[in-house]
Amino acid sequence: MEKKLIIVGSGPAGLTAGLYASRADLEPLIVDGLQPGGQLTTTTEVENFPGFPEPVQGTELMERLRRQAARFGARFLAADVVGSDFGRRPLELQLSDGRSLAALAVIIATGASARYLGLESEQKLIGRGVSACATCDGAFYRGRAVAVIGGGDTAMEEALFLARLCSQVTIIHRRDAFRASPIMAQRVQSNPKIKIIWNTVVEEVLDVNRNEVTGLRLKNVKSGERSVLEVAGVFVAVGHTPNTDPFRGQVAMDEHGFIITTQTRTNVPGVFAAGDVQDRTYRQAVTAAGSGCMAALEAERYLMAQGQ
Repeated sequence: MEKKLIIVGSGPAGLTAGLYASRADLEPLIVDGLQPGGQLTTTTEVENFPGFPEPVQGTELMERLRRQAARFGARFLAADVVGSDFGRRPLELQLSDGRSLAALAVIIATGASARYLGLESEQKLIGRGVSACATCDGAFYRGRAVAVIGGGDTAMEEALFLARLCSQVTIIHRRDAFRASPIMAQRVQSNPKIKIIWNTVVEEVLDVNRNEVTGLRLKNVKSGERSVLEVAGVFVAVGHTPNTDPFRGQVAMDEHGFIITTQTRTNVPGVFAAGDVQDRTYRQAVTAAGSGCMAALEAERYLMAQGQ
């Protein structure tokens, strides 16, 4: 199966790329991947996407984007890309069922997955009080007490942002010192609204039975003492993992596996990347959608230059 353009991933970046590419008559094929709709399908309400004065469910927003792309001719394939070969022309993508796809241009929009603690209770409450993005969900907890888990710069940034909105922010860190840069750690430690609990891990997120976060069951790793911290929201800030395994060795990546781009162009002609797969900084639906638009325009220019 050979296409002009294949888009890998169907989150905000992939679907926006599909919308622009289909309007340009590129007849894009969008390969859904393991999580159709991307990370937004794990959230409940989205209230910071332009054009929606009232909150919209994450799944509904992604379904609307999907229908909009399909309206202009984008096609979808329910499959998972597990490998690639960008050293040949046409570009090749390998699927988990053994099939291969070929394309003159490829947009990688596979996103990045937030790292969580792996607790059963935590997983059940994602989108119901457990989040990995303060700028996405912090406003839901205005005037309430929340917790941030982590000790790096991301955790510091999340805590400082939340301190502007929430009544109390408690950072829970399993060590006795932060890994964050000294200046970020100093800003956190000097903020009167931020409390730090050292040498402590989360054993359970409460309360699954109520289907909402009411607190955390904690354990001090040195003394073994257990306690309960009452909070309305939990922000896990232990990093993100870009979903780039199928493209390793094919395009340039940084030390963390994020694809390196210049205006969505990778180091391989005809291969572009958009959204969180190449964005370590913003990780917002609207910025992902914007980069999806950019990638589609770049792909259109590339294909025109190739006489396609």
